[in-house]
Amino acid sequence: MLLLLSSALMTPDLGLIFWTTLLFLALWFIMGKFAWKPLIGALKERESTIENSLRQADKTRQEMAELKSHHEQLLMEAKEERAKIIKEAKEIKDSIVAEAKEKARTEARKIIEDASAEIHNQKMAAITEVKNLIGTTALDLAAQVLGRELNSTKEQESFVNQELNKIKLN
Repeated sequence: MLLLLSSALMTPDLGLIFWTTLLFLALWFIMGKFAWKPLIGALKERESTIENSLRQADKTRQEMAELKSHHEQLLMEAKEERAKIIKEAKEIKDSIVAEAKEKARTEARKIIEDASAEIHNQKMAAITEVKNLIGTTALDLAAQVLGRELNSTKEQESFVNQELNKIKLN
């Protein structure tokens, strides 16, 4: 029996084929009239949206690449500017240090020259004082030896100056 049933299902009846074809064509017409156009329109709209999104994504990716390139360029320029500023600062520092050293050397030379002049002046004053002391002592000695004193201060000074001119102490 199963065999009979299965063979009957396998060979369709002509009426069944007719109604199946008619239903299929009616469904096809109804779908084409009412469903296919909106479905195709929705699919085309979705396709258009996807294409626009892909174009926008490519455009955004390209803009990001340009921004990254610009950012890297700005970074390089900033590094170059920083290096330039550091170099200028170092040159200014070296210049200031060299100027300060030269100023210190100049001041040291001036101090040494002033000290040498002061030493020379004090040496000359000391020599003059020693000469005067020697002259006075010599006069006292001479007065005692000769037994005479020069009466006026003017005579003493004149005598001392004559004797000092004869003696050169340097």
